[in-house]
Amino acid sequence: MMTQFLPSVSWGNGAFMIAIFALVCVVLIAAVLLMVLGGKQKKKS
Repeated sequence: MMTQFLPSVSWGNGAFMIAIFALVCVVLIAAVLLMVLGGKQKKKS
């Protein structure tokens, strides 16, 4: 009875793509923060 409510979709690929997207976002945010903080330190000296 419960099987008719379950979607017949594989969530593995979607979860993998979301994990890749999250990783890319974290890397880009870290790169921007490094550039901003690095730029401020270089201007002071």
